[in-house]
Amino acid sequence: MKSSSLLPACLLGIFLFCTISCGDQTDKKDNDTSDTVGSDSTTDQATILPTSTFVTTPETMMFINQKVADYDNWLTAYEEHDSVRLSNGVHNYVIGYSTTDRTRIFVALKSDQADKAKAFGKSADLKKAMQKGGVKGAPKINVYNITFQDTGKINTNLRSQTTFTVKNWDTWQRSFDSSRQIRVDNGLVDRAYGHDVDNNKRVTLVVAVTDTTKAYAFWKSDQVKQLRAKSGVIGEPERFNFRIVKRY
Repeated sequence: MKSSSLLPACLLGIFLFCTISCGDQTDKKDNDTSDTVGSDSTTDQATILPTSTFVTTPETMMFINQKVADYDNWLTAYEEHDSVRLSNGVHNYVIGYSTTDRTRIFVALKSDQADKAKAFGKSADLKKAMQKGGVKGAPKINVYNITFQDTGKINTNLRSQTTFTVKNWDTWQRSFDSSRQIRVDNGLVDRAYGHDVDNNKRVTLVVAVTDTTKAYAFWKSDQVKQLRAKSGVIGEPERFNFRIVKRY
């Protein structure tokens, strides 16, 4: 009789033991899965960290500002001249025209060597091609050592090129870089800057215009005059506002 009464108690004990044991294993397994997911998440975050779009390796570029009779006719003649540019180590990059006059054109080209670019800028071939393209008057041709570029995408094709003289290149560059956020807050984003290949006191700068109202007000402000004075800019800068219309 005693053996019969002990049987249900034994069965109940075995049932409780199994239930508790299985429950512990499930909890442990769930915790392991959670830890694994956490590790994967950390790895994913590490692989998508943003990288800088700033390029500070110097690059030789030729900037040409010119007035033409007709933009479309000029563009046809310009593209027909491509083989001559290539033979002189000069490569198409960007074309733009004035925001107020599409016959005032800005051309940026990249060059393999500064000496080749300078020679090409003075060549009879280029002069002949410009005459064929309907260029009026003497174009402004400059070869620069571009020391900063921002290659990141930006949702505007409006640009402003500014050229000016500074007292000292290094002083200007440090001051200019330190005020980058001020320009951003006023509708301007730095895209490229550098100096003449033969004179580092002659500086050129290209910015993207993200807010025309803010930008035009900023250019006229006392704040920008103070920033220029602090960085050692001499005289009044020359500014050309244009719209990028063709990229290569």
